[in-house]
Amino acid sequence: MALVRLAVEGDRIVDADAEGLERPLRGLTLLEAAAVPGETLAADALANALAQVFRAEPDADRVAVAMSGGVDSAVALLRAGPRAIGVTLRLWIDPAAPDSERACCSPEAVIAARETCHALGLPHVTLDLRDEFRRAVVAPFVRGYARGETPNPCIRCNGSFRFAELLAFAERAGASRLATGHYARIVEHRGRRLLARARDPEKDQTYMLARLDPRFLDRIWFPLGEQTKDETRAEAARAGLAVAQRTESQEACFLGGGDYRDFVRRHGVADDEGEIVDEQGRQLGSHGGFWRFTTGQRRGLGVSSAGPLYVLRTDPGANTVVVGPRESLAIETISARGRLYVRVNRAEVKWRYRSPAVPAAVQETEQGFRLALDAPAYGVAAGQTAVLYDAGVVVGAGLL
Repeated sequence: MALVRLAVEGDRIVDADAEGLERPLRGLTLLEAAAVPGETLAADALANALAQVFRAEPDADRVAVAMSGGVDSAVALLRAGPRAIGVTLRLWIDPAAPDSERACCSPEAVIAARETCHALGLPHVTLDLRDEFRRAVVAPFVRGYARGETPNPCIRCNGSFRFAELLAFAERAGASRLATGHYARIVEHRGRRLLARARDPEKDQTYMLARLDPRFLDRIWFPLGEQTKDETRAEAARAGLAVAQRTESQEACFLGGGDYRDFVRRHGVADDEGEIVDEQGRQLGSHGGFWRFTTGQRRGLGVSSAGPLYVLRTDPGANTVVVGPRESLAIETISARGRLYVRVNRAEVKWRYRSPAVPAAVQETEQGFRLALDAPAYGVAAGQTAVLYDAGVVVGAGLL
C-alpha cells in the first residue's frame, strides 16, 4: 500500500505527505508533480491524487497526448515536443478476462504509459473512468446484443466517449491541442476539416473514428497519419523506448481477449433455447440464444442442408434465427441513423472495419441518410456502423 496526501493552492502543492517518490512534491506545480517518478505503488497513488485536482495554466506550445502504453502513442509523444503531457484513461475491463494485460486500458498499460512519459522527463496523468466507461460503452454493447444487433463498442468509445474525456482534460491541462497515436489524417475537404484515410492502408483507423464530430478536429492532431507501422516502430527503437516492440492492443479492450458470447451471457443476456428456421418458417434445428448469431454467419449453425446456409436475421421477440441461401442476404438499399458531415450525392460505404468499400448513391434523410448501392451487399447487420468516404475522406457515419 502507498499513500499520498496533497495540500494544493491554485495549481501549486503547498504541502505533501508522500513516500517512495524520487523527489519531494512540496512547492511543485501540479504539472511538475505529474513528472515525478517513483516506486510503482507510490507513483500510482500520486497519479490518483493528481487526477482529482489537476489543472495547469494555458500554454500554446503544450500538447496533451493520449497514451495507451503502446508504441503508437509513445511515438506521438515524441512528436509532441518537450512541452507535452501524457494522459491515460483507465477503463473498465472484465474481471474474468483471460488476457487483460494486453488491453489498452489495463493497469499494466497505464504503468507502461506513465513510465514512457517519465523516461522522457514529461508529466503524465491517469484518469480513472472505469465506472463512466462501463455505463457509456459496455452497457450499450450488452443491450445491443439483447436486441439482436451486432454493435461495435470501439466506434462508440472512439467516436464519443474517449475523445470527449480527452479533450476536456486537454483544456484543464492548458494544452492547445490533443494528439493521439491513431493512424488517420485531417484534411480540408469540401470546405471543412474532415478525417481522411491514413497513408498506411493496413493501419488506417478512420472507420473507428468516423463518428468523431468534425467540429473537434481543429483541436486534434494525428502525428502518425503519414507513416507506416514499421516506420513507427523504427522511430521508437531509435529513441530507445521500451515499448518499441510491445504487442498490439485488442479491439473491444474490455473483453480482455475473451469471447463476447461468454461476456454477454455473464452480463445478463439469457441462453434461452429457440428454433432455427428457414425463410418459410420450417424448423431446421435449435439454438441456445438468438444473440449468439449475426447476419451473414455461416459457421456454427448446427443444421444440415443440401447447400450452405447463412443467418439472414434474428427475431428477438420470437427467439428464432432465420437462415437461408447466400442470395437471400443480398440488399441494395441501406438506411442509417446518423449524419452527413458534408453534402454528397455519391460515396463509398463500409459497414465493417475490414469490409471492402462499395459505391453508392447518397440521399440525406431527417434521421441520417439512405444509400442505394451500386452492387448488392451481403451480411449487413443491424447495429453496425455505415461509414461514407469521398475520395478517401470521411463524409458521413450512421448506425444501421
